[in-house]
Amino acid sequence: MSGFTALVLAGVRPGCDPVAAYAEVQHKGLIRLEGRSLLQRVLGAAGGGGREPNPGLTSCNAVAQALGGLGLSIPVERIASAESPSLSVAQGAEAAGTPLLVTTVDHALLQAEWVRRFLADAPADADLCALIAPEATVEAATPGVRRTWLKFRDGRYSACNLFLLRTPDALSAVRLWRTVEAYRKQPWRIAAIIGPGMLLGYALGLVSLDGAVRMLGRKAGMKAAAVRTPFGLAAVDVDKPADLDLVRRIVGEA
Repeated sequence: MSGFTALVLAGVRPGCDPVAAYAEVQHKGLIRLEGRSLLQRVLGAAGGGGREPNPGLTSCNAVAQALGGLGLSIPVERIASAESPSLSVAQGAEAAGTPLLVTTVDHALLQAEWVRRFLADAPADADLCALIAPEATVEAATPGVRRTWLKFRDGRYSACNLFLLRTPDALSAVRLWRTVEAYRKQPWRIAAIIGPGMLLGYALGLVSLDGAVRMLGRKAGMKAAAVRTPFGLAAVDVDKPADLDLVRRIVGEA
């Protein structure tokens, strides 16, 4: 697949970012790994994941000073990040259109090969695709590392922070996401939006991964699909200092 824009979410949450503080930098995206900042690494991998290099778009604020020295072979545009990830994705889609590949700046180990495989495996008729790693694949890549799992009838999975918004219809899922974000402190409202039947089915382990994704897609008014990755490290992101220590060990810098 070619002709997409890669959007890297690099906004700053209110308060101190513990990972940036641990690494003694102003912003997580400025952490250096193998001689490059995380922003450089992720933009390069995401933008280089097509049949030919694709343009990059970064939704950020504090990392703007790094944009002039990215040293990438792809053109990169900066847009100001919004107050929430979902709104930043909506603004990115408005700026770049679809297809839009979305990931996060803390996807420190992201590789172009993983992106190419994701795009090749994504169903052509799906409006929105999400990359998911099966438990066995993640455990083989990072044995003994504690993770939060999504538990379904057919097994446990880890999200990989990589999404393909293939068509404009995928933006209906972003709107649903924005609504859920708005009610994050009112779980009863989220249950009403998603549907108590689906939530109960998930809680009782009656729903498969693909079934749950299809139901969420229908709820949003489009077709969604989960894409399983064979690359266990795709599930690793840098949410806390221990994650940064892990990725440094993986690349041989610890």
